[in-house]
Amino acid sequence: MSKVSHPLKVGFIGLGFMGHGMAKNIVDKGYALTILGRANRAPVDDLVGRGAVEVKTAQEVAAHSDVVFLCVTGSPQVEAILRGESGLSKGLRPGSIVVDCSTSDPNSTLALAAELNAIGVDYADAPLGRTPKEAWAGTLDTMVGAKDYVFARLKPVLETWAGKVVHIGGVGDGHKMKLLNNFLSLGYGALYAEALTLSAKVGISPQKFDSVIRGGRMDCGFYQTFMQWTLDGNRDAHKFSIANAFKDLRYLESMADAAGMVNMMGNAAKNSFAVAAAGQGQNGQSGLDDFVPMLPDHIARLNGVDLKNTGA
Repeated sequence: MSKVSHPLKVGFIGLGFMGHGMAKNIVDKGYALTILGRANRAPVDDLVGRGAVEVKTAQEVAAHSDVVFLCVTGSPQVEAILRGESGLSKGLRPGSIVVDCSTSDPNSTLALAAELNAIGVDYADAPLGRTPKEAWAGTLDTMVGAKDYVFARLKPVLETWAGKVVHIGGVGDGHKMKLLNNFLSLGYGALYAEALTLSAKVGISPQKFDSVIRGGRMDCGFYQTFMQWTLDGNRDAHKFSIANAFKDLRYLESMADAAGMVNMMGNAAKNSFAVAAAGQGQNGQSGLDDFVPMLPDHIARLNGVDLKNTGA
């Protein structure tokens, strides 16, 4: 069966855990796709095999695209892609759209939007919810900050990789909502880590702890993926790094400061991830490289507890 073709030409930069699956869905569902090459060849080769075109610079991505998606670590990387030598801004045409799917600082988002508007280019933020599994399946969540006409133009492309698309408001509002969303999930993670450690300290194993929480009112999807590392050693259940979690909570702190709010719980959660970021991770690597479900190991280590050896 031949693919349905679409008039918009799409570019994609950032083929990591999330971006690879998103880009796969865009090209598989009939959009002409241009991608920026990278040292990790596996996702690039897969996408080229599906019909994508690889180029060597962000400027070239822009020159071939009506809409360019960015899915990178955060604002410093987005700014470099847009402003750098051979960056996107060198190749963007009036009427094109740049969509930042990273978890970025809303202040940076608004500044970049103003720069691009001056050359006739629209900017939107569409950060992500859920995990690489849903990215591959095309069932991510996204919360979009964009002008109404920009959102209407983007929505069919967003729906290639997202099952839930919510237009939050204007530019920057998607990133604001994403920080709130991550505050809740990472706050849960910090609570679970301390609760599991205290549980072990008083003689209740993670397995017994889980037997009470799972299926009860305190259970949720995040809890279930979070617990897979502690219970089963599944490293890949929730592939979101400590480094990104710590970064997102620093962005939340900045947003709260700008709003004039005392951010006590946000800072407490941030400090939990700061401890992990500064520590030693799995296999002797940096704690920054660990994934969020490994946070309990860091908190437990501070308290002289080994969660893997507390009995069933």
